[in-house]
Amino acid sequence: MPYRANAKRHPHDDAPDTAGAFRRLVTLPPGPQRDTLRTQIVEAWLPMADRLAGRFRSRGESLDDLRQVAALGLVKAVDRYDPGLGNAFESYAVPTVTGEIKRHFRDHMWALHVPRRVQDLRNRVRFAGQDLAGTVSGRRPTVAEIAEQAQLSEEDVRTGIEALESFTALSLDAELSGSEDGYSLSDALGAADPALDTVVDREAVRLRLAALPERERAILYMRFFGDMTQSRIAEQLGISQMHVSRLINRCCSRLRDQVLKDAA
Repeated sequence: MPYRANAKRHPHDDAPDTAGAFRRLVTLPPGPQRDTLRTQIVEAWLPMADRLAGRFRSRGESLDDLRQVAALGLVKAVDRYDPGLGNAFESYAVPTVTGEIKRHFRDHMWALHVPRRVQDLRNRVRFAGQDLAGTVSGRRPTVAEIAEQAQLSEEDVRTGIEALESFTALSLDAELSGSEDGYSLSDALGAADPALDTVVDREAVRLRLAALPERERAILYMRFFGDMTQSRIAEQLGISQMHVSRLINRCCSRLRDQVLKDAA
């Protein structure tokens, strides 16, 4: 016989009397009949799960997703509930469903990974700030006031306040407040300077350059720092261009081998 919720109601209108159905459920062996009764119990309590999900609306997650999470918590509650203990199902299901929703926020909704202790501090600081909002006018509650209200140390309050900013992340493409020219956060980020590699190379070769003979140092300086052609260097030193080319190649090879040897 299909199960129907009894007309008797609990304190909440969305809490049907399913005590008899649960007593019957535990006596049924696994099979289609038990699955059907289990489904009917879950469906009877879904309005309660939806009500609990509605408490967490406007916290960055869609209500439809919260209802799905609450429904999952309800299924877990139905499967784990033991009517033989004598407790009403609602008293067991409410913390189970609520815990499932809170776990969803903890594990999936934070933009940054935050330890559980810091998440708890965030909640206590947030609730204390809301309580104090009606007692202080024209300003935000101070750290000391929040600490007294939440019974926390001021250091813990500061940690909780920082965690308030960790729940969501600002896109790098988001326009900065006060900017009228589309300036975004990504425009303010630095980038790797390719000249840094040149600095490292120069420092690595500097001592070896100083140890070269004076004429060879002069040739390398004119070629790589004075941007002179080999023909002009040869003309200035009174030697052939071919000789200049051999000197440059020999010096560069020697410096490269010495620097690599130093690095090894």
